[in-house]
Amino acid sequence: MNRKVVGAQNVSRMCVVCGTENSASLRGRFYELEDEELLGIFSPRPEHQGYPGRLHGGIASMVLDETIGRAVNIRTRDVWGVTLQLSVKYRKPVPLDQEVRVIARITKDSDRMFEGTGEIILADGTVAVEARGKYLRLPIDRIVDGDFTADWHADERETPEEVELW
Repeated sequence: MNRKVVGAQNVSRMCVVCGTENSASLRGRFYELEDEELLGIFSPRPEHQGYPGRLHGGIASMVLDETIGRAVNIRTRDVWGVTLQLSVKYRKPVPLDQEVRVIARITKDSDRMFEGTGEIILADGTVAVEARGKYLRLPIDRIVDGDFTADWHADERETPEEVELW
């Protein structure tokens, strides 16, 4: 199923999820879709495994948390979320030999908090892992020390006009 991309979100220099200069990073990319969902695409390597050939469950949780938490930026660019609660349900193992695709959306939004859901979708279209999260809305200067803009930059990789969800 192809989905129209309306934009790409920024990435970080050292983030373990999207870091461009972090050797342990999953090199995540985040595409805003026309229906206000966010697609995260990640490239796991053997060092991200739990059991042989399988993505570690904690890393699956991490990419869901990151993608759900970023989905709020589709509507509000200057809002950042700090995870208050994340509930994860593991349905199937996630193989290491293919990209990991996460689709997320915001389900509730208020002045102080937002909530969202997301799923890791396998190449055959089935849901491998799903999550629900609650996030506290905070400005970036309440989350990090120093100048965050030195670490946060546009993703220089080509942004496709459409992406296949699988």
